[in-house]
Amino acid sequence: MSFVDRRIEARPSSGAAPFELNEVFFSRTDERGIILACNYVFQRVAHYEWDEILGAPHKLVRHSDTPKGLFHLFWETLKSGRTIGAYVKNKSKDGLYYWVFATVVPCEGGYLSARIKPSSKLFTEIQALYAKIVKAEKEGGLSPEESSQIMIDWVHEKGFDDYQHFASHALAEELIARDEGLGRKVDPQISELRDMLRNAEKLLDETHGLVKDFEAMHTIPHNLRVIASRIEPSGGPVTVLSQNYGAMSREMSDWFERNVMGENTNFATVKHSVNSSLFIAGMTRILMECDSQLQTERRDLGDVDMEDERRRLAELVKQQASFAQKGMAEVDIEAVRIINACQVMHRHFLGLSSTRVLCKIESARLPSSGETLSDIIDQLGAFQERISERLEHIAKLGEEIRSLEGE
Repeated sequence: MSFVDRRIEARPSSGAAPFELNEVFFSRTDERGIILACNYVFQRVAHYEWDEILGAPHKLVRHSDTPKGLFHLFWETLKSGRTIGAYVKNKSKDGLYYWVFATVVPCEGGYLSARIKPSSKLFTEIQALYAKIVKAEKEGGLSPEESSQIMIDWVHEKGFDDYQHFASHALAEELIARDEGLGRKVDPQISELRDMLRNAEKLLDETHGLVKDFEAMHTIPHNLRVIASRIEPSGGPVTVLSQNYGAMSREMSDWFERNVMGENTNFATVKHSVNSSLFIAGMTRILMECDSQLQTERRDLGDVDMEDERRRLAELVKQQASFAQKGMAEVDIEAVRIINACQVMHRHFLGLSSTRVLCKIESARLPSSGETLSDIIDQLGAFQERISERLEHIAKLGEEIRSLEGE
C-alpha cells in the first residue's frame, strides 16, 4: 500500500469521510435497489466490509439530511426508463458523511450509479435547499411527493424547464469545477454543449419575442383597412398593404402554432436534444473514468467480477453515445429547418417593403387622413425592422448551433 493510499484511508472520528476529487465510484443494483456490485472506492468511503455491502439495499448509506422527496424523484424517473442526476448526502458505517453528485442510468437487470465529489458553487446552494426541505419534511409531515414538489418549484424559480434540465446544468457545472480543481483543461465537449444549450435557450427567447411582436402588430392591418375604406377606392395601395399584412399575420400565426408554441415543436426540440446530449456526455465521461479506475484498482473486490463490470460499463458508454449521436442528428435537422424558415419569412418581409413605400407616398397626398395613415405605416415599418432583426438573429443562432454540433 502506497503512502497516498494510507493517507486517504486514515479516517477522522467525525465529519466528512475521505473522498478525493479525482476519485469516481459506482454501484450497480437490481430493480429493487439491492447492491449487486460496486468498486473499491465506494466500499472504502462507505466503510462497510464486502459481505456487508453486497446484497444489501442501497438505502444502507442513506443520510437523513437528504430529502425523501429526492428519492421519490429518483425512482419516478428511473422507473420510466430515463436517466437522472442529483446531489446526495450519504452516511458511512462509522457515522461519517460524504456528498456525491450521482448519475444513475437504467441497465440490464437494474440500475448503475456513478458518482463524483461535488465542488461547484451550485453545490453550496443545494446544501441550503436540502436543509430547508428536510426541515419542512420534519415539521410539516410532508409526503415524498410534496417534498419533491418543493425541489421542482425551486428548479423552476431558477429558470429551468424541469428537473432534467437542471440536472444537465448541474452535472456540467460539477465536471467543469472538478477539472479546474484538479488543474486539468476543461472538457471541450462539455463546454461546447453548454454553449450550444445557451444558444438554444436564446433561440426560444427570440421566438417568444417574435410572437409578442406579431401579436402587437396584429391590429394594424385592421386599422389600415378602416382608413382605406374612407380614403380610396377598393384595390388601392393602402387596401393592398392591409391585405398583405393581414395575410402575413395569419400565415405567421399558423407557423408559430405549428413550430414554436408547443413541447414537440422544432424550437423546443433543439433545446431538449442539446440538454439530453449534455447530460449524456457528462455521464459517459464519468462511466469511462469508472472503467479506468477499475483497471488501476489492484484490490480484492469481494465477489465482484471486475471484468464483467467493465463489460457492462463499456456497453452503457456505447449505448449512451448512440443516444447522444441520435440527439445531435435531430438538432442538426431542426436547426436547418429553422434557418430555412427564417430565410423564407425574411424574404416575405422584404417583399412588403415596396408596398409600404407606395403607401407612404399615397399618405402624403391625403392631407385630411394622411397624418393618421402615415403614423400607422411608420408603426409597420418599425415592426417590420424589429421582426427582420429577430429573424436574422434566430437564423444566426441556428447556424451557430450547427457549427458547434459539427465540431
